[in-house]
Amino acid sequence: MEVPVGFRSSIWGLIRFLPFFFLLLVLGLVKAALFGDIVAGIIFAGNSAVVLGLWPAHAFWTTYAVVRTKRLGLLLKILVLLLLPVPLVLWLILSIVGSLLVGISYGLFAPLAATLQAVGAKEDRLYHCLMDGSWSAIKRSCTFVRDFTDLCFHSYFSLMDDMIKDIGDDDWRLDVKLSMVPGMFLVSMLAVAIDVPMITLVALVKSPFMLLRGWQRLLQDLIGREGPFLESVCVPFAALAIILWPIAVSFAFVGAIFAGFLMGLYGGIVVHQENSLRMGLAYIVSAVALFDEYTNDFLYLQDGSCLPRPKYRKHAVPHSGQLERGISLDKRGREHSGSFGEKLASVGSRRLKDVEVTVVQLWDWLFQSCETNGRMLIQDGLLTVQDIEECLHKGRCKKLTIRLPGYCILQCLLRSAKSDTSGLLLTEDMELTLLNSSRDRFLKDWFLRPLLIIKEQIKGLHLDDNEMHFFNKLIMTCDSEKLEDWSYGCFPSDDNIRKAQLQAIVRRTQGIVTSLSRMPTFRRRFHDLIRTLYLESKEETGMASSKHDLNERADPESSSRTKGVDAIV
Repeated sequence: MEVPVGFRSSIWGLIRFLPFFFLLLVLGLVKAALFGDIVAGIIFAGNSAVVLGLWPAHAFWTTYAVVRTKRLGLLLKILVLLLLPVPLVLWLILSIVGSLLVGISYGLFAPLAATLQAVGAKEDRLYHCLMDGSWSAIKRSCTFVRDFTDLCFHSYFSLMDDMIKDIGDDDWRLDVKLSMVPGMFLVSMLAVAIDVPMITLVALVKSPFMLLRGWQRLLQDLIGREGPFLESVCVPFAALAIILWPIAVSFAFVGAIFAGFLMGLYGGIVVHQENSLRMGLAYIVSAVALFDEYTNDFLYLQDGSCLPRPKYRKHAVPHSGQLERGISLDKRGREHSGSFGEKLASVGSRRLKDVEVTVVQLWDWLFQSCETNGRMLIQDGLLTVQDIEECLHKGRCKKLTIRLPGYCILQCLLRSAKSDTSGLLLTEDMELTLLNSSRDRFLKDWFLRPLLIIKEQIKGLHLDDNEMHFFNKLIMTCDSEKLEDWSYGCFPSDDNIRKAQLQAIVRRTQGIVTSLSRMPTFRRRFHDLIRTLYLESKEETGMASSKHDLNERADPESSSRTKGVDAIV
């Protein structure tokens, strides 16, 4: 850590800012006292009403999906049906209690954070300090309830529909042997009884380290003006983080206790996977060491763990292949990005490859790309006003919700494959690679790595311009489930293998989009996007019709002749 130039002046500026910070803190607490109860009431009442109202439907449809699905074997279906009341009751209790805690927390911290954030306003700072966090917190609480409703209704039933639908020969199936059930139950109960207290003890021992490490890092950033203290506007938030860091440590400790239950129950799965009771017992001992090693890595303590870690897998760990694949991809990404970066440096490219791309930025890019490409597709006639009206009024949104984002992602893949980049070329100035992506596992494992594989497959097909043109058209106009779906699409190639490869790419991309469509905020933001496109298309249609009426009024003879010709035809 290096102390920057002007350190004394920075400290003096910080001391002068402290009175304003405490005034803003008091103002934020006052607004939290005035509006916090309303915000907490909206979140608690709204989410509880959604949970209680949909709980009978969830219970019935989950049972129906388990009975109808072909992904589970007969014995596993019976076990799931016998144990199903437990998660259903837990969901009802935990969701209501969680809504209460989230409502109280958001009602307290949302006005406080908005008040402190108002310092960075470019104009009318006094107005923003007084008003931010009041009505805006109430509106955001309503938005939170709406996103939760979409998650419990649309995302849930979409997931259940995937369970019920027919599966192919290559799709995954789960079943359990009857002889392994007693061993699975025994190991799960022993693991919960042993691992939960031990993991709780490890978390209790590591909590002071987490507290001190967090304060040390925040104070280092404060002195060095790094991290959250890089900008003067962020100083109040960072100071608030220092004050509230013990609360974060407490939540982490509670989360570790719940993680102990999950890790203990996973012991039964290990018995089933390895077909061995001895391996399940070995996992009970190893689970504590695994948790200890994870906390050491998280807190930057010593490598590994001093606790015993017996081998609980007969061969390789199931996720080791994925880990080794990730490491190899990272190495290839570094090598490729290094050579490609030298090439770009020689031509003076403006592409930002070293800037970290977060999930929020990727989310914003997806909806901006959908808006831009949606306008182009409307102009080209591949997306019509009738399609938008069916989505808004009748709920038939497959063409828009799945195909439009899939079209945007495929355009990114085609652009990246054509430019021969190491990652995904999101825009002219932004490239997403394995190096500049955030540490979020969702971003890397569920989004980036599968798309990088698809990009390499597209690059290996060597599509020409004519094939790309028809490929883009067929994505929006035709299904891709069967080879016959493209028989009447005028695809320039008669090679059925090539068609099947392209259809597989479309299906995989649309499958990724289907998973994304179940995420929170997707449905709300996408419907706002659809409304924007609908209003713009209606305005363009109205302007075109008004121009047509003006032309008829200006030249009535030509319009009458046109009508006469149409009548003759």
